[in-house]
Amino acid sequence: MAGQSVESGLRFAVLGPVRAWREGQELDLGTPLQRSILGMLLLREGRAVTPAEMIDAVWGEDAPPRALGALRTYVSRLRTVLEPDRPARSRPELLTSIGRGYALRLPDDALDLTRFERGIAEAETARKAGRLSAAAEGMRSALTLFEGEPLAGAVGPYAEHQRDRLAERRVSVIETLMDLDLELGGHAAVVSELIALTAEHPLRERLRAQLMLAYYRCGRQGDALNVFTETREALIDELGIEPGSELTALHQRILAADPALTLVPPPADPAEQAAGEPAAEEEPPALELPRPAQLPAAVNDFTGRKEVAVRVHTLLSAQSSAEGVPVVALCGIGGVGKTTLAVHVAHAADDLFPDGQLYADLRGHSDEVTAPESALGGFLRALGIPPDVIPDGLAERSALYRSLLSDRRILVLLDNARDADQVSPLLPGSPGCATIVTSRAKLADLPAARLIDLDVMEPDEALSLFSSVAGPERVAAEHGAAMDVVAACGFLPLAVRIVAARLAARPSWTVASLVPRLADEQRRLDELRVGSLGVEATFALGYGQLEPAQARAFRLLSLPKGPDISIGAAAAVLAMNMYEAEELLESLVDMSLLEATAPGRYRFHDLLRLFARRVLDKTERPEDKTLALRRLLGFYLASSRSAHQLAYEGSMIPDNLAVVGSGLTFTTVDEAVAWLISEGDSLFAAINQAATTSTAGEQLLPAADMLVAMEPLLEAGSHTREFDQGTRAVLAAALSLGDEASELRSRYVLGRVLFAGNQLSESETHFRRVHELSDARGEKIVTGEVLNALAVVVGRQRRHTEALTLFDAASRYYRENGVPAGEALVLSYSARDHLGLGHPDDAIAAAEKGLAIFTEIGSGAGTARARYHLGIVLSRVGRLTEAVHHHAECLAFFRSSKQRVWEQRVCSRLAETFIAAGRYPDAVRHAEQALVVSREIGHPYGEALSLTVLGRALRGLGSAARSLDCLRQAHDVFTRLGAPEAGDLKLLLDGFAVERSVVES
Repeated sequence: MAGQSVESGLRFAVLGPVRAWREGQELDLGTPLQRSILGMLLLREGRAVTPAEMIDAVWGEDAPPRALGALRTYVSRLRTVLEPDRPARSRPELLTSIGRGYALRLPDDALDLTRFERGIAEAETARKAGRLSAAAEGMRSALTLFEGEPLAGAVGPYAEHQRDRLAERRVSVIETLMDLDLELGGHAAVVSELIALTAEHPLRERLRAQLMLAYYRCGRQGDALNVFTETREALIDELGIEPGSELTALHQRILAADPALTLVPPPADPAEQAAGEPAAEEEPPALELPRPAQLPAAVNDFTGRKEVAVRVHTLLSAQSSAEGVPVVALCGIGGVGKTTLAVHVAHAADDLFPDGQLYADLRGHSDEVTAPESALGGFLRALGIPPDVIPDGLAERSALYRSLLSDRRILVLLDNARDADQVSPLLPGSPGCATIVTSRAKLADLPAARLIDLDVMEPDEALSLFSSVAGPERVAAEHGAAMDVVAACGFLPLAVRIVAARLAARPSWTVASLVPRLADEQRRLDELRVGSLGVEATFALGYGQLEPAQARAFRLLSLPKGPDISIGAAAAVLAMNMYEAEELLESLVDMSLLEATAPGRYRFHDLLRLFARRVLDKTERPEDKTLALRRLLGFYLASSRSAHQLAYEGSMIPDNLAVVGSGLTFTTVDEAVAWLISEGDSLFAAINQAATTSTAGEQLLPAADMLVAMEPLLEAGSHTREFDQGTRAVLAAALSLGDEASELRSRYVLGRVLFAGNQLSESETHFRRVHELSDARGEKIVTGEVLNALAVVVGRQRRHTEALTLFDAASRYYRENGVPAGEALVLSYSARDHLGLGHPDDAIAAAEKGLAIFTEIGSGAGTARARYHLGIVLSRVGRLTEAVHHHAECLAFFRSSKQRVWEQRVCSRLAETFIAAGRYPDAVRHAEQALVVSREIGHPYGEALSLTVLGRALRGLGSAARSLDCLRQAHDVFTRLGAPEAGDLKLLLDGFAVERSVVES
C-alpha cells in the first residue's frame, strides 16, 4: 500500500485515513478522537502543541467539561501504542511532553506527507533543470501516496481545515503535472484524465484551460470551445462571475487559431543531450552577473537542532513553488542560536541556490540599525551593479534588486532583523529564490513568512554542545556535573558555549568546580562571560529596544518567584487592568523577552529572569518593589477568598481575612478549585517569598491568610508537600517577628496538614496552641474550625468522650455567632464519635440533622460532607442501600470539584459497605480506585485505609494471597504512621495465621 513501507520502524499516513505501521504491521490507533489527536501531532512536524490547542482542534466549541482529562487519556494511549516496550515511568521518546504541551518526534521519512513534499520538491528541481520527463515521473510517483480523502477518520475543526488544505495541495500538484504532460506532448493521453478532473472540480479555471488546450492540440477545436462555454455558465451560475483573464485569452486564441498554441518540442533533457547530439550553440547572455557568496563562516562544532534544520531546509527546497517565494523567519530569545542555525542551514542548502547567497546583518537590536536602503545598496553592488548607477530611493533600489533576482536562484539571509518594515523591501519577488530571516521579534506581520520560534536546546543537545567545546573526555568523566552546568545555563546555546569555552581555557578546572559558581544567582550572569561574548550584554541589546512601559513591566515581572504568572497576577504587579497588562506582556513575547506557556500564562527564561532582576535592583526603589509584591499577594488573597466562599458556603473565614485589593471571582465550585490547582505553584511561591522577605507582621499576614483561604486546595490533595513547606516557613517567620496573628493562622493550617498525614499528636499540639491564641486575641477567623478540628483529632485517637465535649463547644460557638453551616459540620463529624461510644441512634440523629441544615442553606460542599458521615453511620448499623446512595451522591460532587482527598475517603467507605453487603467485586473496584487516588496525591494514611479495605474485599473473593499482601502493606504503613489501626490489623493478621495453620493441619 502507498502509505505503508517494507522498511523497518514506524510509518505514518495522513494522505488518506490516519494510519500507522510498525515493522510492516498496522497499529490500532483507537477512536476517531484519538486518531484526530495523532493526526494533529503528525501535521505539526515535531512542534509542541498545547492542550488548549488540541482541545480547540478536536472538539472546537463543543468541548466537554472534562476535555483535558480525556485528552491526557488519549495521549497516554497513543504513547502505549507507539512505544509498547517502553519501561514504566520512563520518558517517552516519540510522543514527548514539552512544557505544558506535547510533540511527536518522528523518524526521518516516517510520514507520507513528508515523502510527498520531498518528491514534489525534487520534481520541481528537475523541471527547473529542463528534465521534464523526470519531473513528470516524480510528481506522478508522489501523487500515488494519496489514498483517498486526506485525514479520513479524523474529526474536529483542525482536521477539516487540514483536509481541505491537503486536498487543495494535491489538486495544485495535479495541475502542474498536467502542464508538464502537455509540454511533453501528452495532450491525447491527458484528455480523459482532465475530463474526470474538471468534473470533480468544475470551477477550477486552470484545469479547464488545460482541457481546452489538450482538445485543441488533438484537433478538436469545437470541444475546446464548448469547454469554455460550459465553464462560463458554471461560473455565472455558481459564483456570479465571468471567467478570468487567462481563460478568456485562451478562448480568444483558440478562436483565432493562434499558431503559438501548437506544441513546441520541449528542450532536450541534459542527460539525453550528453549521450546524443550536441546541443546547438546558444547566444551568450547579454550580462554575466557575478555569483555572490556572502554567507559568514559556519561554526565547525554545530550541534543539535537536527529536526528544525531539516524543517528549514525543506521549506527552502520549495523555492520553485507556485505559492511564492519561501520566507523562513527564525525568532527567539537572544543567545538561542538563531544566526548559527541560519548560517548552518544556508551553507547546507548551497546546492539549491546555484546563483549564490546574499547576507546582511540588519543590526535590528543595536543603536545603529541597518536601513533597508543601505542593505539594498550592498546587495546591488554584490550583484555587479556599479555604485554610480544604483538609484537613491528605497522603492527604486528594491525594484532593481528584484529585477536582478528574477529567473535566478539565490538565497538571501537577513540576520538580526528589527521588524517586518525593515525586512519587506529586501525580500525577492520571484520563485527560485528564498529568504531566511532571524529576529528576536516574532515578525508575525511579515507576509507569507513561515515563523519558527526557536526554543532553547534539549538537555542532550546542550550537553553535546558543552562536550564539543570543552572536550568530550572531560565531560564524559563528570557527566552528572556537566548536566548540572548546562541546566544552570537554562540550556541556552550562548550560555553553554561561553561556560564551555571558559572550561576549555582552564585545564586545571573541573566541571564540578563550575557548579557552585553557577548556583549563585547573584553571580551567574557574571560567570557567563568570556572575551567579547556575554549573556548579559546580549540580553541588554533586547532590553535597550523597549519602550518605558515595556521596560518597567519586564523589570517588575521578575519579582515574583513563581514558575510563571497569569495575566491577572501580572496586572496586579504592574498596577493596571488586565487588558493593558495583556497587551504589554504580549509585546514582550513578540520581542522574545517573555514566553507564553499557555493562553493567559507567561514566564521568563531562567537567565532572562536573573537579568531582569539585576536591572530591577539597579532601577526600582525598594519601596516600589515592596508595593508590587504586596499588590500580588493582595490579588492572590482576594481570589483565594472568592474560591473559599464558593467552596464552603456559610464559612466565617472569608469575612475575617485581611483582604486589600481585588481579585478574580468564580461562578462555580469547579471553576474555583480548578483555579487554585492551576495557580497552586505560583501561590506557594508568593507565600514563601513573603515569609522570606517580610520585616513586619503586616507584611506577613496576607501570606498567612492565603494559607487559610486556600483550604479547598488542601482538600484537593494536589499540593500537600507545598502546604507543609509553606506553613512551616510562615510559622517560622511569624515566631521570628513575634506576629501572633500569622502564627495562629499558619499553625491551624499546619495542624490540618499533619492530621491528613495521621501525625495526630503533633497536629493536636498545634491545634491547642491555635485555640489558646484565638481565646487570648479574641480572633474569630478559625475559632470554631479549630475546636472542630481538635475534636476530630482526639476522636481519631478513640478518645470519643473528649471529642464530643469539644464538638459541643464548637457547636455553641457557631450558634452564638449565627453560623448554621459550622453547626451542621460539627453535627456531621460528631456522628462517628457517638458510634464509637456505642450510641448508633444518637449518631444517626446527629448526621441527619447536619445534612438537613446543609441542605436548607444550599451548601454543596457541606451537603457532600454530611452525606459522607451519614453514609458511614448507616453502613455501620446495616442500612446498606441507604449508605451506598449517600456515598454515591457525595462521590460525584467531590470528583467534579477535584477534592481528591475526599474522593479517596468516599471510595474506601463505599468499598466497606459493599463488603458488608457481600458485593465483593464492587468492593474491590472502589477500593482499587481509593488506592490509586491516595498514591497519586501522596496520602499515606489514605493508602493504608485503601489497602485494608482492598485486602478484606479480596479475601471475600477468595484471593487469599493477594489479600494477605494488601493487609501486610497496610499494617506496615499504619505502623510507620503510629496509627491505632495498626493494632487492629495485627489482630486480624494473627487470626488469618491461625486459620491457615488449622487448615494446613
